[in-house]
Amino acid sequence: QAEALAVRDGRIVVVGAWDEVEPYGEGITVLDLAGKTVSLATGVGIVAAAITPAFRGIAHEVMANAVFAMFVATALIYGQHRIFTLLVSLFVLYRMVVLGLTLFVHGLRTGLFPIGEGMAYDFARKGSLLWLLIFAFMLGFGTTVAEPALIAVADEAATVAVEGGMIENSDESHASYALGLRLTVAISVGFAILVGVFRIIKGWPVQYLIIGGYLGVVIMTAFAPEEIIGIAYDSGGVTTSTITVPLVTALGVGLASSISGRNPMIDGFGLIAFASLTPMIFVMGYGMLL
Repeated sequence: QAEALAVRDGRIVVVGAWDEVEPYGEGITVLDLAGKTVSLATGVGIVAAAITPAFRGIAHEVMANAVFAMFVATALIYGQHRIFTLLVSLFVLYRMVVLGLTLFVHGLRTGLFPIGEGMAYDFARKGSLLWLLIFAFMLGFGTTVAEPALIAVADEAATVAVEGGMIENSDESHASYALGLRLTVAISVGFAILVGVFRIIKGWPVQYLIIGGYLGVVIMTAFAPEEIIGIAYDSGGVTTSTITVPLVTALGVGLASSISGRNPMIDGFGLIAFASLTPMIFVMGYGMLL
């Protein structure tokens, strides 16, 4: 936080109290900061306001809005044609994202959802509980271990563990920690899907499992090392991503639809919530064992 800021030839000379700014004499532009905090983006906008007379009257607004400050600075540095190019690029990229998501959702509807529902129906029709539970575990394990978000989080967690001195600073230790974390999360999701499928077959209310699971999370949090708690909580979120959600949802809905007396709306959903809960418990247990 500062009282004033001095700019000379497009550069910030000093930021501080008035008695620190005044000695810099002539050739500088002084802006009253009124005790505001100066960030990098705000500073760029202030420089833009100082070196361009048309923008001097809005210096305080520039300080209040960092996004606008960066926009003003970009306009001054690159010119209006550059801003137009950036806006066009932004529009094109936005349309590409919308198109990609549209195709992805269409692929879920026409590809992954029918696969999950069809396999659930076939296993239920054969009447083999053991094979149905094995399939549920392998589906949860396989989709999670291949989840791109989990791979990224596990690798980053291993890097932080090395920096924090939790594991040795070697490639082997880094890879072993990341792989162990991935397998722990994948096993936990497989276990969650197995229990969730068994719940659908038995008709148990899902809220009892969720409440019991979160009580387990609270208890494990009290005993787990502090370094692993944040990773454990984030591991629950990365499981509900691109690959896992459509297949697991289709499995639950397909299974509930194929069993007499089960309502797909009541019994078919809830697997994802349980699958995002168990990794917290398992990862905290993993941290306690290390």
